[in-house]
Amino acid sequence: MTDRTIWITGASAGIGEALAARFAQEGARLVLSARRQSELERVAERCRNKGLSADQVLVLPLDVTDWEALPGAVQTVLDQFGGIDLLINNAGLSQRSLCVDTDMSVYRQLMEVDVMGQIALTKAVLPHMLERGTGHIAVTASVAGKVGAPTRTGYCAAKHAVMGFFDALRTEVEGQGVHVSTIVPGFIRTDISRNALTGDGQTFGEEDEDIAGGMDVSECADVVVKALNSKKREIPVGKGKEMAALWVKRLSPEMLFRLARASK
Repeated sequence: MTDRTIWITGASAGIGEALAARFAQEGARLVLSARRQSELERVAERCRNKGLSADQVLVLPLDVTDWEALPGAVQTVLDQFGGIDLLINNAGLSQRSLCVDTDMSVYRQLMEVDVMGQIALTKAVLPHMLERGTGHIAVTASVAGKVGAPTRTGYCAAKHAVMGFFDALRTEVEGQGVHVSTIVPGFIRTDISRNALTGDGQTFGEEDEDIAGGMDVSECADVVVKALNSKKREIPVGKGKEMAALWVKRLSPEMLFRLARASK
């Protein structure tokens, strides 16, 4: 990835931050986007400490649900670096609430951030890549995009939608030089559960036991970067029982349902 331009959303923490740090080691030019500029500046400094110069890192605060701002953001990146080689759609929210307790506004927010925001930014970047005849688009989906889990009805719905959209997009553009990768993390040690939405839209504020025992986020980034370098189409990453669920879903959906129901 040396001298390639990589744009990461959700770059202010978690997997996005870890990917930025890992790509910095490879000498990539980085565009770091999220809503919190102060945290982006911290991540940018971390990347510079790994050897990047100031002009190799662009801090670009962005709310992916602000669709009208996205074309201007794309132009800013093109003006700064001349091209976009890899877009990693990593912005997202999770959920911790039963369906019966979840307000429709929470479902709407999950869909706006986790699905529509990823689609909107991809659509803003895609014409540039198609015109060049080269590029790579990735999205952080989830094992929850393959299986259903209690207290995550909205999150599972959103991640299933993400998997479907980007799998379909791949069939349209891969023959034109644009690669599409879906990243499928299991339990990774980040603040995803702390930042998850409850049924009334409040912040959950607690760490799940599964998340606490998950894969280290830097190890996750190593796996993902290696797979992206190889242009792997689907990238499962994790180390726990949730990764086995991907195989159980293929072999026996009924068995997986029984296991998921028992975990409630």
